[in-house]
Amino acid sequence: MPSSRHRTSPAPRTGRTTGTGRRYVTTGTLVTAALAAGLLTAPTAGAAGAAGATTAATAATATATAGTRIHDIQGTTRLSPLAGKQVTEVPGVVTAVRAFGSARGFWFQDPHPDRSAATSEAVFVFTGATTPAVAVGDAVLVSATVGEYYPGGEAAGLQSVTQLTKATWTVTSSGNALPAAVRLNARTLPTRYAPTSREGSIEKLRLNPDRYALDRFESLEGMRVAVKDAPVTGATSSHKDLWVTADPRHHRTARGGVLYGDYADPNAARVKVSSLIPFAQRPFPVANVGDELTGVTAGPLDYDNYGGYTLQATELGTLADRGLKRETTRRQRDGELAVATYNVENLAPQNPQAKFDRLASALVTNLASPDIVALEEVQDDSGVKNDGTVEAGATLKKLTDAVEKAGGPRYEWRQIDPVDGKDGGQPGGNIRTAFLFNPARVSFTDIAGGGSTTPVDVVRDHGQAALTASPGRVEPADAAWENSRKPLAGQFTFRGERVFVIANHFNSKGGDQGLDSRFQPPARTSEVQRGKQAAVVNTFVKRILAADRKAKVIVAGDLNDYQFSPALRTLTSGKVLTDQVDLLPAKERYGYVFQGNSQVLDHILTSPAMGGKDGSRKGGSGKRGGRTDYDIVHVNAEFADQASDHDPQVLRWTP
Repeated sequence: MPSSRHRTSPAPRTGRTTGTGRRYVTTGTLVTAALAAGLLTAPTAGAAGAAGATTAATAATATATAGTRIHDIQGTTRLSPLAGKQVTEVPGVVTAVRAFGSARGFWFQDPHPDRSAATSEAVFVFTGATTPAVAVGDAVLVSATVGEYYPGGEAAGLQSVTQLTKATWTVTSSGNALPAAVRLNARTLPTRYAPTSREGSIEKLRLNPDRYALDRFESLEGMRVAVKDAPVTGATSSHKDLWVTADPRHHRTARGGVLYGDYADPNAARVKVSSLIPFAQRPFPVANVGDELTGVTAGPLDYDNYGGYTLQATELGTLADRGLKRETTRRQRDGELAVATYNVENLAPQNPQAKFDRLASALVTNLASPDIVALEEVQDDSGVKNDGTVEAGATLKKLTDAVEKAGGPRYEWRQIDPVDGKDGGQPGGNIRTAFLFNPARVSFTDIAGGGSTTPVDVVRDHGQAALTASPGRVEPADAAWENSRKPLAGQFTFRGERVFVIANHFNSKGGDQGLDSRFQPPARTSEVQRGKQAAVVNTFVKRILAADRKAKVIVAGDLNDYQFSPALRTLTSGKVLTDQVDLLPAKERYGYVFQGNSQVLDHILTSPAMGGKDGSRKGGSGKRGGRTDYDIVHVNAEFADQASDHDPQVLRWTP
């Protein structure tokens, strides 16, 4: 799965503004009139800049700049032309205040914009851990240092946020009307996402907000924006945020999400929504995918390192529950073999019993008790305690006990303990893949010889392919598996048919640049290792098929990559495997939701002898074979309340 979200207190972020379609409500008292009337209050000092914040500002400071407006600070690119300089008495109206955390401050916006669509008319004033002594509607004159802040650090590759630090300000009047929010919708957001640059970074390019959505958002940095009747495409997280789309007609899934089906179209209208309203005053809505924030949701457009552009709501729409239900697949028939894959997200005995019970309920009820289950992210018996433990018997017993208690079969399991600390995941957890199987329906062929560092091989046995060890690990010493889970191969028999199942958990996307990166197109460096892993598994499948071209092979698991990715092309090369997700209707091709995009990370693939479309990925067309039936069972990813962040999936095969 993508790298985990570990948060500190939020840091200031920004985006730029487009003047296209702006409307403003007249402010009550102009700053100049207040000055003339002598109505100024005593200046209030703001807090110093963020400790440890990454700044692009130069160390040197220039002579204080008088007569500067916010659009002069923001400029027409992603970097302020005044970075590192002092500005004095910059006018504007306070539109929002962040009064919590270690990144407090306020946004203020100029009610008199220039004519450039590329320049934002608002900026964030950072006051650190001090709540600023301003109120929404205050007209202010701000003197400060201009800087660029990179959320997550400059090396993270994200965009910078223009902000003011070491600020002092004067409140000249209060109770002023706010500039009208710019409406985000299909008309104001281009469908093309981002420009590209030969130099990689786009931050020095002039913004083109009428052509690129990323430029549109950047041109609105800090300004008041709004969405109306916005469908939820990413459920409420534990961090009290959710995702909506401002373009309800673009690439919708069958259940109300937004489908990520191509690198070229990351769904430009996705927007994260957080809240500046105290939760005691207005609890943050608990939403599932397909729900809707009805009415208007408005606030300044922020930017952070957990998804990019964020609407920090000062006004929240009303949640309309659209009644999304967890799916239940049909039970396999007597003559069908049901094989499932399920990432159980760092399962350890120390997890609450409720998690085991929910996973068990999903296996028994929603997945209809599959005959074989390939599990991913099974931790060792001490969980994240880094004490050298590698055994996972207690983890698997607790799960299988819960399954039996839920009315399911008495599953047996097979797995191989990894070498301590060599398979990635949470430090100390020693995650691995494992098999559950129902011995009343399918038999596991135990063949001695498998071990954490011993590679499994393929031999001919009475005219059929056979493994030299079952369970066995596929090329565990290959460099492709460095700090990553090694595939687990098992040999099963169902109604006299020999079936090979390979459980996988490829390396994560950690380290990849985000979709909203300042580097466009973003670098997907983690793909290199997954490509090598796919090649190893593809070669192993070819060895099985070389021993018996009619061998029944199932490759299942969390491959951490999309059906259109280079890794999946490598895995299916030579037409040795069919990716079952390609047989589904396009709107159903997802089992994971990340940053508001419904996408594919988990897969089940089958060899030609199992029926279905051949393994060629060209054209993406073909008819479903009569011997396979595949279902992604949506029970987690679209919901705020999850037992895992992945949806399980099941393949039913008729010999």
